Amino acid sequence: MKLRLSGQSIRFRLLRSEVEQLIEKGRVQESLFLGPEDSDTLSYALETDAQAADMTMRHSNGKIAVLLPSKLAKNWADTEQVGLYATMNMEGNRSLDLIVEKDFACLDLSDADNEDTFPNPLVGTTG
Repeated sequence: MKLRLSGQSIRFRLLRSEVEQLIEKGRVQESLFLGPEDSDTLSYALETDAQAADMTMRHSNGKIAVLLPSKLAKNWADTEQVGLYATMNMEGNRSLDLIVEKDFACLDLSDADNEDTFPNPLVGTTG
């Protein structure tokens, strides 16, 4: 699972197996170790929630989790839909863009580098 932080946005890109895990188990998580102590960790996760009405995010003590309504996540996983997009309004007149996308194969990488990615829809098109 790839995580990209840019400005006021959080973007997750998931491989096929990670999308399957999200739907089957309700959660996919990774951790980034930033130092020698367990507390020196940034953990990030996607979770499905049958009670959630909208995409939202929670954070605490070096942990970030984006919550997806279960039906929305299942529909996304089962279709050609590329991503899920939402803007979360926060106090102080701020907002945060939440982006969850399927990770497509790069056109300039070898098959080994593209293992477990989704087929790129641009394959076979002319530029």
